[in-house]
Amino acid sequence: MKQFNYPKVSEWKDLCERPLQNQENLESQIKEVFSEVKNNGDNALKFFTEQFDKVLIQDLKVSENEIIEAGKLVSDELKSAIKIACENIRKFHSSQQKEKKIIETTEGVFCWRENRAIENIGIYIPGGTAPLFSTVLMLGIPATIAACKNITLCSPPDKNGKINPAILFTANLIGIKNIFKVGGSQAIAGLTFGTETIPKVDKIFGPGNQYVTTAKQLALNYNVAIDIPAGPSEVLVIADETSVPSFVASDLLSQAEHGTDSQVILLSNSQIIINEINIEIEKQLAELPRKEIAEIALQNSKSILLSSIDEAINFSNYYAPEHLILAIENAENFTNKITNAGSVFLGNYSPESAGDYASGTNHTLPTNGFAKNYSGVSLDSFVKKITFQNITKTGIKNLGQTIEVMAKAEELIAHKNAVSIRLKSLENDN
Repeated sequence: MKQFNYPKVSEWKDLCERPLQNQENLESQIKEVFSEVKNNGDNALKFFTEQFDKVLIQDLKVSENEIIEAGKLVSDELKSAIKIACENIRKFHSSQQKEKKIIETTEGVFCWRENRAIENIGIYIPGGTAPLFSTVLMLGIPATIAACKNITLCSPPDKNGKINPAILFTANLIGIKNIFKVGGSQAIAGLTFGTETIPKVDKIFGPGNQYVTTAKQLALNYNVAIDIPAGPSEVLVIADETSVPSFVASDLLSQAEHGTDSQVILLSNSQIIINEINIEIEKQLAELPRKEIAEIALQNSKSILLSSIDEAINFSNYYAPEHLILAIENAENFTNKITNAGSVFLGNYSPESAGDYASGTNHTLPTNGFAKNYSGVSLDSFVKKITFQNITKTGIKNLGQTIEVMAKAEELIAHKNAVSIRLKSLENDN
């Protein structure tokens, strides 16, 4: 990790730059995939799966028997852990349900809002070097709580044409049966257009590499919504003299091991703490199975010495991290100062991996600075909010003149007439 000492505010912009992605010809490649899938459906999906995943798939849909067999391959220990995480995630997201509240804005004018589930949901689950069965929980559980009618899951097959057993077990646990062995940008294209076997969806959720991310952005052009703009994973840790260097090092490495394009940022008001954390990083890094991946990610990462914790928080808000860890004294006292972050972890005993797996909050979060204007996935991500109004005779009498005056001022006389005719009718009734 490169270190920077007491940077000026004018230098923050450069320090907040994320690792550049290789975009050369990427969009044109994705457009070609989309065109083929749109025109050739399942045949195109099978072609690209053979080309990119090096396996020929005859039946794209995962059978009920495959789901049952996958469950036998998952250890009882892992099953138990997944079930505990499932319960916590369900508790937290169920708490986000809200009752209808009718507001009488003017006497006789009643307004309210009701939730409706997005009917057709597509969930993408990466299955490469780190098959993210935890993301099945994070996306599938709120989708089921919201009562989305059709939930379709896509995940790339391995060299044997199989989806990771833990992914299948988790999907089955929460009731997702519509599962397909297709990954990458071709999966996003399949969900966007629909094929002979994969249904077209209204909104696509889930993380992925730069091909998947670009494909999700392209799906927007075809009236398919996406969860959030997402990129490589990132964490920013603010650590003071009360932090535990080994804890902080483990948090930084937990994000660095995600991928070579991940980025981790360490902020501190103590050079001693930075030195101690760097020593711990070297010790722990040597023991990691994904050491080579983490090493490359660390080359894109930074430690920054600042004059105070308040300045560190200001820098963090400017950076807008996906994950923010406050490994500082009385961390709870600083929450009102956090304005830009996907998810925040307070104190020495709140590791970011708790949010990744089992505490209950969602780990599908905005990256690449999008925490400035996007929230992480929640129950709200799976619903639309429809407003209703019911205006009584008393209501239109009370509000009518206001509407007439405003409509006339905008020279929209038909709008004015829609009220005037009703008021005249009520006068005649009297």
